[in-house]
This record gives sequence, structure tokens and C-alpha cells, in this order.
Amino acid sequence: MGSEKFLAIPPAAQRDKASFEVLRVWIAEQGQHVSIRSGAWEDPFAWGIVLADLARHIALAHELQGHAVDKDAFLERLLEGFTAEIDNPTDEPEGEVTQ
Repeated sequence: MGSEKFLAIPPAAQRDKASFEVLRVWIAEQGQHVSIRSGAWEDPFAWGIVLADLARHIALAHELQGHAVDKDAFLERLLEGFTAEIDNPTDEPEGEVTQ
């Protein structure tokens, strides 16, 4: 992992004046902290698509970084972790609406 604190904004997001950020995840103070644009979509189904696309991007990133990755096995294991956390959360989300 690089020493950069911030990830690069994708070139398409920089070019597209209509682009907007929907999710930011940080690890800080030994926990996960997020900023979410909750009103981006009305239908929760759309968020499911975003999560599935993110899973595939994570698998691809591992492959492109030279890790020996079987994408199907990677996604299966990722889904196992997702399901385990949904079924038995290790903590409860908390927070506030700031905007």
C-alpha cells in the first residue's frame, strides 16, 4: 500500500462536470468511517449494483497489482465476508447527517 492518504479522482470524474461523489470510506482511530451521499438513488436496488460493481473493481485491482487472484474465488470470499457482517454485525453504524 502506498503512502498516499488520498486516492486519485478518476479521470472521467474530473472531465465530467456532472460527476459527483457518492461514497468515501476511511480507516481511522481503529475503525471505519464513511461519508455517503444517501440521496443519490431512491431505490436501494441501485446501491446493490454499486456494491456489486465495487466488489468486482476490488478483485480487478488485486489482479492488476500482481496478486495471484482467481476472481471467482475472490468474489466468493468477499461475499462470505459481506454476508457474515450483514448477519452478525461486528459493530453498529452510528453517525449524523452533516449536509
